[in-house]
Amino acid sequence: MSAQENYVGVGGWTAYHELTPKDHAVFKEALEGFVGVQYTPETVATQVVAGTNYRYHAKAQQPGSPAIWAAIVEIYAPLKGKPHITQIIRI
Repeated sequence: MSAQENYVGVGGWTAYHELTPKDHAVFKEALEGFVGVQYTPETVATQVVAGTNYRYHAKAQQPGSPAIWAAIVEIYAPLKGKPHITQIIRI
């Protein structure tokens, strides 16, 4: 998908797409120190607001458990400051 095809405009969500190095960095920073469940992002949709909202489709697994499930990890990255988790939804 080209950048033009993925562009929605300010306020709209992009389609889910492969993660860029920046998407990976935001995910890693927001989940730094998070314990209990390990999340591995697979695709992401973004929304430009006063900062950026990220909606990661991820695989989730508790350490030591063979069970794997899907989840949506929502992260807000402000213009200044550290990105943080806004919600996690098991799907």
